[in-house]
Amino acid sequence: MSNEIKGHLTAFFTVFIWGITFVSTKILLDSFSPAEILFIRFSLGFTALFIIFPKTAPIYNFKTELLFILAGLFGICLYLLLENTALSYTLASNVGLLVSISPFITALLAYLFLKDEKLKPLFFLGIFLALCGVAMIIFNGSVVLKLNPAGDILALLAAASWSFYSLFVKKISILNIHPVQSTRKIFLYGLIFTLPYLLWTGSNISIDKLLMPVNIFNLLFLGIGASALCFVTWSQAVKMIGTVKTSIYIYFIPVMTVISSIIILHEKLTLYSFTGIILIILGLIISGKK
Repeated sequence: MSNEIKGHLTAFFTVFIWGITFVSTKILLDSFSPAEILFIRFSLGFTALFIIFPKTAPIYNFKTELLFILAGLFGICLYLLLENTALSYTLASNVGLLVSISPFITALLAYLFLKDEKLKPLFFLGIFLALCGVAMIIFNGSVVLKLNPAGDILALLAAASWSFYSLFVKKISILNIHPVQSTRKIFLYGLIFTLPYLLWTGSNISIDKLLMPVNIFNLLFLGIGASALCFVTWSQAVKMIGTVKTSIYIYFIPVMTVISSIIILHEKLTLYSFTGIILIILGLIISGKK
C-alpha cells in the first residue's frame, strides 16, 4: 500500500471518529459545560498519550517550540472555545456551515506559506460541491438563515483557528519527533491556555456526574479516541498527503455526524441529507484529482 493511500485512509478514519464526537458532546452537555468537557477531554487524552509513550518530548529553541505553543492555542483552546461559544449566540446550522469553510482558509494559507501546496481548478470545483453538500446536510431543506453577527464572526474565527492549526502541524510533522510526543506537547499547551478560561467562567464538576456510566463512556471516547488517538492520526495524515488534501476530509465530518445521529439518537435521514452526503463524496473525489 502506497504512502498516499495510507494517508487518505488515516484521514478518513480520523474524521469518522470526529464525526461521532458531536453526538457524544451533545449527551455530555446535559452534565457539563463546554469548557469543562474540553478540559476533561484533553486531560484524559494527555494522560493516555503519556501512558502509551512516557518519553519526554525534547525542548527546542524558541522558534521551534513556538510551533507547539501556537498549535495548542489555535487547535485545542481557541478552536473549541470559539465554536462552543458561537453556539450560544447563533444557530447551530450557521456555526456548522461557517466552520466547514476551514479547508478554504487552509488551502489559501498553505498556498501563501507552504511552497509544496499547489491549487488546481478541480480543487475549487470539488470544494464548491462539498460545501454545497455540507449546506444541504446542515440546513436540511430550511431556507431561513438567521444571521447573528457576534455568533457568526466567532464561528468564522473558529474555522480560521483550525486552519492555522493545520499549518503548524504541517511544520511540526517535518521535525524528527515521535507523533505521540508532539501531540502530547500540543495537548499540554492547549490545556495551559484553557485553564484560565475555565477558572474565570467557573466549574461545577461533581463526582456524581463523573461516575455516571453514560458520562464515563463518552468522556473516554472523547479523551482517548477522539483526542489522544485522532490528533496523532491527523498529524500523520498531514505528513503523508499534505495540509490541503487532509483538510478536505473535514467535509466528511457532517456525513459521519448524520450517520451516528441516525444510529444513536434515532434521527431520520432526509432526502436533503442523503443528497448532501453524495455531493460531499463527489467533491472529495474531484478535489483529490491531480
